[in-house]
Amino acid sequence: MKKATAFLITTVIMFTSAQAQQYPLGIFDAQTEVGNVARKGNVSYNAKTQQYTIEGSGANIWATHDEFHFLYKKLRGDFILRTNAAFIGKGVEAHRKFGWMVRSTLDSNSTHVNAVVHGDGLTSLQYRKTVGGTTEEMKSTLTGAEVIQLERKGNTYIMSVAKNGDLFITEQIDLDLGDEVYVGLFVCSHNPAVSETAVFHNVRIVSPAWATLVPYKDYLGSQLEILDMASATSTIIYQSSHSLQAPNWMHDGRSLLYNSDGLLYKFNLDKKAPVVLNTGTAIHNNNDHVISFDGKMLGISNNSSADKGVSIAYTLPITGGEPKRITATGPSYLHGWSPDGKYIVFTGQRNNEFDIYKISADGGAETRLTTAPGLDDGPEYTPDGKYIYFNSVRSGTMQIWRMKPNGSGQEQITNDGMNNWFPHISPDGKWIVFITFGNDVSPSDHPFYKHVYLRLMPADGGSPKVIAYLYGGQGTINTPSWSPDGKKLAFVSNSNLLFPVYPTEKR
Repeated sequence: MKKATAFLITTVIMFTSAQAQQYPLGIFDAQTEVGNVARKGNVSYNAKTQQYTIEGSGANIWATHDEFHFLYKKLRGDFILRTNAAFIGKGVEAHRKFGWMVRSTLDSNSTHVNAVVHGDGLTSLQYRKTVGGTTEEMKSTLTGAEVIQLERKGNTYIMSVAKNGDLFITEQIDLDLGDEVYVGLFVCSHNPAVSETAVFHNVRIVSPAWATLVPYKDYLGSQLEILDMASATSTIIYQSSHSLQAPNWMHDGRSLLYNSDGLLYKFNLDKKAPVVLNTGTAIHNNNDHVISFDGKMLGISNNSSADKGVSIAYTLPITGGEPKRITATGPSYLHGWSPDGKYIVFTGQRNNEFDIYKISADGGAETRLTTAPGLDDGPEYTPDGKYIYFNSVRSGTMQIWRMKPNGSGQEQITNDGMNNWFPHISPDGKWIVFITFGNDVSPSDHPFYKHVYLRLMPADGGSPKVIAYLYGGQGTINTPSWSPDGKKLAFVSNSNLLFPVYPTEKR
């Protein structure tokens, strides 16, 4: 045991070291001083935590020219830039600044746009429209942003900012900087005689879906991420050009289970590698799969060719094997087991209505639990078996509800005007995590490739708190994804993958 542990630790250290050597600046290509900077800056990248520390000087980013330290890469087309960031220490100048920068050239008088947070908290969208022109700005109503996002859609630049845990506030400007631009993070001390340092984590550069993408035919790449619940810091542990969806956390705490291209994969968190889980003749599995509370059984939803591609619920041992059919008809999308393992709850479409149903884990007659018009989906038992949580569109937007296991006592838990899906209860039963879509999405739809939030709230209700800002949606957290100890969460984000910085899929 000691030898195996030592080997594993050595392997992880060697892998992290190799990644750091191959990509010393992480997802970026280079660092440089922009302008006549008196004190040279520096960047350090921690490959294990995926955190960037940037030291920079420079007189200012304002007026007709700029001075700052820049960590960048060159990009074309649309993109989404996102990070959490903060200065280290009290600092010298109130207008020291950090943020995202997009500029046409590395010249100090280049046209540019930046989403910036100043030392005194001023948060703004700043831009220079012409070479050597005067910098202008749009001040945000938010002071002291901790999450900074800058998105390009054509020639429109959208700044979205938030305090940790809050929803985004946005500003935007139309600006032509050319197709190929320099994109990256910056630090400016606002005083040429001193240097300032900022730390950036949850750093993402996303290449989003193209305008003509056909859902369920065209797919972006996937990033498997692990979120630390205490710090709300996420690390990418695996990248794939395929569509990976719905990671379950297995009960040993050392593996995840996700679906991709109709198959289920067991992903070893130590080796950072997936292997196919044998599901017998069920080879068209969708992202509605769930592990029993005792960890011994797996429920899957397979688009059976024998049923003309309609989803049917099955069960099989967690170690794999030929599945047993549970639901007689479909579509049936399996979401939850009862804690005692006797029942399964699923979303079923019957007579053109989607409702929540319960059925014996051995099959047989199904019991309808919801009857409200409109979509009910995502049922999941609490660990104590007292409630089934689900999401329902019955109140106009998609909201989180719960009911007793017999379908009685149905009550609404969220009511914030957003569209909230797939409540997952923490192992101790005290919290729920769910995914939130904006009002640009139909309440009855949970599509791929949208700006979404993962939010946390007390299981009995309260004010939701954002724990992750990401580009994803369908497949992000369709299934229970808490770690067994309740300290972490697994999820999937999406992008046209630009950076093979993290462990990547080889098929």
